[in-house]
Amino acid sequence: MKKQVVIVGGGFGGLRAARALKSAPVDVTLIDRRNHHIFQPLLYQVATGSLAAGEVAAPLRSIFRRQKNTRVLLGEVVDVDPAARKVVLADGAAFPYDALIVAAGTQSSYYGHEEWREWAPSLKSVEEALTIRHKILYAFEVAERLSDPARRRAWLTFVIVGAGPTGVELAGAIGEIARETLRNDFRSIHPEEARILLVDGAPRVLPPFPEDLSRKAAKTLSRLGVEMKTGVMVKQIDQQGLVLQPPNGAGTERVEARTVLWAGGVGVPAFAKLLAKRTNAATDRTGKLKVGADLTLPGHPDIFVIGDLATGADGKPFQGVAQVAMQQGTYAGKVIARRVRGKKPLPPFKYFDKGTMAVIGRASAVANVFGVHLAGLPAWLVWSLIHIMYLVQFQSRVVVFVKWAIQDLTFNRGSRLITGRASSDFNFDREVARATAAALAPAPQAETKAPASAGAVVDGADTVNVAGIHAKQ
Repeated sequence: MKKQVVIVGGGFGGLRAARALKSAPVDVTLIDRRNHHIFQPLLYQVATGSLAAGEVAAPLRSIFRRQKNTRVLLGEVVDVDPAARKVVLADGAAFPYDALIVAAGTQSSYYGHEEWREWAPSLKSVEEALTIRHKILYAFEVAERLSDPARRRAWLTFVIVGAGPTGVELAGAIGEIARETLRNDFRSIHPEEARILLVDGAPRVLPPFPEDLSRKAAKTLSRLGVEMKTGVMVKQIDQQGLVLQPPNGAGTERVEARTVLWAGGVGVPAFAKLLAKRTNAATDRTGKLKVGADLTLPGHPDIFVIGDLATGADGKPFQGVAQVAMQQGTYAGKVIARRVRGKKPLPPFKYFDKGTMAVIGRASAVANVFGVHLAGLPAWLVWSLIHIMYLVQFQSRVVVFVKWAIQDLTFNRGSRLITGRASSDFNFDREVARATAAALAPAPQAETKAPASAGAVVDGADTVNVAGIHAKQ
């Protein structure tokens, strides 16, 4: 009977591990709670209307349809029994393994304030990306219907918490949406006057990048109208906005913003904590599991932990980028294949750092490639080429290339549909109806009233443009 290899997670690491086992005499079972692989680096483009979800995600079954030794199962792994060598799913099903590769990835962390998640969605899944797209586009629509300047301003204020690559990319994309894509689409508002605020507790944007690239990124963001507040902490987030505080704790600042997006940090999922408990594995302060030189847990040579869940035994963390997970997945798969074939073990894993990069806007990016610092168009060309080539499906590469070409020429974003609902949505049916009723109600005969205006304030609610149109001033 063939050896059984179970892979938990269909991200970059899980995919590379399964592919490395393609010709090995093993049976591979890949388990993921979603049926698709997400190309995480381009998920922000789904959130900002540049790409559709299907262009950055691919069904796992489609990816492995020709790899006959691999089966894909939809399910969530919730427990593991190292002694019996089996994993248990949420529905109670159990799957034995001879080798286990844990590539479950991380989840967004709100640092003990899970209540913020309702008002400030993160960007780790297709569902969250679509929620963010909804909130961004919906904010402009609501602002078009409001007459009160203060409330309109709150809807046209966008705050991104976290100035790492994801936060910078979101801020730059929203800047282009406001100043280019939607510039001529509205009649009552000026989208280009939207306020975009990028905040972080670090002293500069893109903290992991060299300082010169960080400065160049900040200059580009400024040209897109993005304000940057660094060295500040978030103390509160609610439906109306957020509260910021400097590190010295000297006072607070309230920012009225109906769209707050979270790019502030990640944490390990519950399964990683359980795995550490079941295996007595050491963890760092963030909960990542410390692995040996061959990416296995000490005392458990059959359990590999790769990607964002792993950290070096010396406590030195791996970079939280796709390249780490991809290289570790390939390495883990090769180790297992060599063991099954009785070959000599591979040397210890060593990450080959190809560099880091972040895109800011049209023909603008920063990149540290093999120690060479690039900015502007050259960095953007490198970023574009790499990301297109790493898309899993050929069809997606063609579609993304064509869409990018059109967008770069016209600034048009083809996926600007508002779908679903968000908890922060403005209740048009209720508020417009109430404002209309108030505006049309006859004035008492005994009193002299001023002429009615097109807007009305109803019980302190948002002032609604009941006529539907207010001329731009």
